[in-house]
Amino acid sequence: MSLVELKRVAGQRSCDECVLHPLCRPALVGVDDIEKLAGAVLARRPLPKDAALFRAGEPMRSVFISQSGAFKTVAVNEAGDEQVIGFYFPGELIGLEGLGDGRFRTDAIALEPVQVCEVPLPALERVAAQRPDFQRQMMRALGEGMARHQDHLEMLGRKQAQERIAMFLHGLAERQQRLGRDPTHMQLAMSRSDIGSYLGLVIETVSRGLSRLQDDGVIEVKGRSLKVLQPGVLARLAHGEDGELACAGRR
Repeated sequence: MSLVELKRVAGQRSCDECVLHPLCRPALVGVDDIEKLAGAVLARRPLPKDAALFRAGEPMRSVFISQSGAFKTVAVNEAGDEQVIGFYFPGELIGLEGLGDGRFRTDAIALEPVQVCEVPLPALERVAAQRPDFQRQMMRALGEGMARHQDHLEMLGRKQAQERIAMFLHGLAERQQRLGRDPTHMQLAMSRSDIGSYLGLVIETVSRGLSRLQDDGVIEVKGRSLKVLQPGVLARLAHGEDGELACAGRR
């Protein structure tokens, strides 16, 4: 589907009015560059929950942006055991880790019904060759992906489960803020099991940890809706700086 057709489907007359614009800007660039990605570049398609956007080992011909809905990336070892490696939200580029050898390194699975935009690599390369600011934005996206990977390794290195959970929630809040959304209100598209796999914890530990944070008045959880009541306390817990609450979480 061309960008023109996409705008017609969305009932919009320009990129400024298109629902993709505020979501794509954090991951890509401004309106003029999105216009340059016209034709077959932005092809939006729906995926149901649990559908695979791509599989590990497949050739990387495009990167993707979720227009609505979240994804998880999953690594599978030789024994068939799965581990959640990352989560992606609307406006974030998915699949950049495949740039190294030209193949995707994980499975990308929809956590809920999603609308996803596909951006073929040749189109990105053409725009990047013409626009240095586009190159800088792509480098920024790559850097943010590397930073999330580093944060994940740091979470797994924390000895206390409560610190891992606090760091995870604090990281989600920071990503919400970078994407221009309210960092204190989140919808957790991922399950407790997914969070446990990502943090190297069993589901019971995740549930207890969230309950303890709620009992301490740091967060409020209703189903998959989470509200951060004390962002400062959550940040201190994430950095291991709030001994009193951390100790309370271990009891």
